[in-house]
Amino acid sequence: MVQKPATIKEIAQRLNVSVSTVSRALHNHPSIGLRTKMQVQKLAEELNYEPNQAAISFKQGKTFTIGIILPNLGEEFFSTAINGIEDTAAQNNYTVLIGQSRDDAEREKKIVDTMRRHRVDGLLVSLSKNTESYEHFEQLKNYSIPVVYFDRVPDIADAYTVSCDLKSSSVQLVDWLVANGHKYIGFIKGPDSMSPSLERLHGYQEGLRKNNIAEDEAYVVHTNLEREDTFKAMNQLLQLKKRPTAVIAFNDYVALDGIKYCREQGLRINKDIFFVSYANLPITSYLDEPPLVSVEQFPYEQAAKATEVLLHLINKDPEPAQRKIVMQSKV
Repeated sequence: MVQKPATIKEIAQRLNVSVSTVSRALHNHPSIGLRTKMQVQKLAEELNYEPNQAAISFKQGKTFTIGIILPNLGEEFFSTAINGIEDTAAQNNYTVLIGQSRDDAEREKKIVDTMRRHRVDGLLVSLSKNTESYEHFEQLKNYSIPVVYFDRVPDIADAYTVSCDLKSSSVQLVDWLVANGHKYIGFIKGPDSMSPSLERLHGYQEGLRKNNIAEDEAYVVHTNLEREDTFKAMNQLLQLKKRPTAVIAFNDYVALDGIKYCREQGLRINKDIFFVSYANLPITSYLDEPPLVSVEQFPYEQAAKATEVLLHLINKDPEPAQRKIVMQSKV
């Protein structure tokens, strides 16, 4: 029969001392003599005593648990981000609960409610592509649960966010393409509900102006990030009278879908048409014809920094946490 871990009360009864004496002895309190301390600690070990985490949490007002809501762990960007969160959390004696929204706003709301009921001390979030209202996150203020967003962040003035400067990197992508002889540059934009989509677009537009290339709305197409929708977007670009010689894709996954569609149309990648994108996923290095350039967005570093900010808020450190952290991306 498996022996249950002993409680402080049981140890106190066996040694005929008070519960408070046992508690202090287990915490090496200086008011407890060495002999008593050794007796308590020896018996606790023999009886497989383990601290009651629920009681500790109640006493300290913390569960030492961080909630994480991400769109999809199947994406390498977010699985790398999880490593940054877990490493930083573990260094601070925190565990994590992970939920996937799968880019479903209603599912995201349910996960937020589940995290709240599990009494997480704080929440790290990268938004669903379909999230248009942030009320479910704002309500957490009523429960003193801080929220920090990273990568996919909301356009809210008082939100704590960690993101990359995608506008300047988009300008750099256009500069690079123009320097390599491209004048007709297509742009595959993500969902309008995602602020990074607009940030990328504004950088693309600024890059065109910088290089004295006239803006043409026909060269900007939209995808909801699903493969079939990206195929439709790519088809729109290929039907243009002056077909683009290069395409800036929303991310590496969109670029890969675009490349697949072009191949099916008989186009030679990096000869008839060129792709550049965002995320710089390691998997692309194994491809024969990967995107020529991909913007590094540092998922590990973004997530680790967001975790640091969240812990700062949880611990109510006297020095105010930085509200908007923008990391420099790298082309």
